[in-house]
Amino acid sequence: QVQLVESGGGLVQAGDSLRLSCVASGRTFSMYAMGWFRQAPGKEREFVAAISWSGRSIEYVDFVKGRFTISRENAKNTVYLQMNSLKPEDTAVYYCAAVQTPYWGPPRYWGQGTQVTVSS
Repeated sequence: QVQLVESGGGLVQAGDSLRLSCVASGRTFSMYAMGWFRQAPGKEREFVAAISWSGRSIEYVDFVKGRFTISRENAKNTVYLQMNSLKPEDTAVYYCAAVQTPYWGPPRYWGQGTQVTVSS
């Protein structure tokens, strides 16, 4: 069982930055690929970014490329999402997810989410 706890959300203005963190329980964190999703009000949850166990394989959805950066520190059981140049349309609950494989696939575990609100 893996537990994921996100933090770092908040209310910011357009153009600002935020860094989300997700701390995972368990000794096998370094073996799991990790990802971030988001869900805006009235919309389905959507993929944002993913990172392999080593950090060498990274994927982004097109609308965050160049603005968001996913990274991880296996020694701290933590994955990050650095979000720059935030836009009002980035407003959503952001969820951390984990798969039980070294490379990205269908998530097995989810965090509780952290709210990000971007005002214009």
